[in-house]
Amino acid sequence: MHSNFNIASPDQGMAAALQHKIDQKTKPLGALGQLEKTAKKIGLIQQSLTPEFTQPYMLVFAGDHGAAKAGVSAFPQDVTWQMVENFLSGGAAINVFARQNEMHLAIIDAGVAHDFGKRAGLINAKVALGTANYLEQPAMTAEQCAQAIERGAEISRNLASNGCNLVGFGEMGIGNTAAASLITHCLTGAALADCVGRGTGLDDAGLARKQALLETALHRYRSAGGNNEPLAVLAEFGGFEIAMMVGAMLGAAEAKMTLLIDGFIVSSAALTATKLFPALLDYCVFCHRSAEPGHQAQLQAMQAEPLLDLGLRLGEGTGAALAYPLVCAALGFLNDMASFESAGVSDKA
Repeated sequence: MHSNFNIASPDQGMAAALQHKIDQKTKPLGALGQLEKTAKKIGLIQQSLTPEFTQPYMLVFAGDHGAAKAGVSAFPQDVTWQMVENFLSGGAAINVFARQNEMHLAIIDAGVAHDFGKRAGLINAKVALGTANYLEQPAMTAEQCAQAIERGAEISRNLASNGCNLVGFGEMGIGNTAAASLITHCLTGAALADCVGRGTGLDDAGLARKQALLETALHRYRSAGGNNEPLAVLAEFGGFEIAMMVGAMLGAAEAKMTLLIDGFIVSSAALTATKLFPALLDYCVFCHRSAEPGHQAQLQAMQAEPLLDLGLRLGEGTGAALAYPLVCAALGFLNDMASFESAGVSDKA
């Protein structure tokens, strides 16, 4: 699988020129904080002193989880396909934010336990009708995992070939915070209790049940000789939507696109992808700090500082869409703000 991708860090040759351009703007050094770091990062990704976004896309990957029927979520599994219908009819939060920010939106059926037929705005990349129940067996086979990754990469490559250079990631899948918790525990070493949250709104009893179920799944995996190798963990506990996001992220980074990383579940895919190809981090803009406790472990593991902290825990890519105007603002000041010289302003006392 590794041979399918060629991901290298952006050439740093123009880093000094980008920093000089940022520092010469009519402001104190560093006064625009994270916007300055974001502008420099995107300038390096695009290898340009005047970077711009073209054909920006939000991708929402949907998949069902076999473990959902065991009670790891507050919602029944049918909510996955019902929410996909909501996306397709334009009624969800991500639809509102994508429209507001003039981002293209595509919904990807990575493995929903439902037949949608051919629909406008839906990409059918279905691997299977949901994963197996990881309380009893691996969620997917190695072959299914590889297939999901390849299909995700193909989606990003197609976007890139049509002129897209920025992609935001979102997801939908009842039970996927549980899958993300297991992935995060295995790949960061954080205690499972620190990786498990309320997801879509579990009460105290539900949270305790969720943690007990995840401990059972981990025990089964470890007893069978399970390790912390990223692809093994992904196949064992992941959803098809998470595996497909891993592939889409790798394909997007290979095409030198900017990646907008949403919250906890999207970050579980980013964590997996960066364990495979550490250079992927150079293409990622982390958009918000989720209210899910495991997100902090992920961000620390990736040394990421997100742009927003709004107490969000919705998913769907909403945090990425909300951060997009800030990312545009980073390019705006880099491209359009006057320099001390052009404005005739003294830059030294």
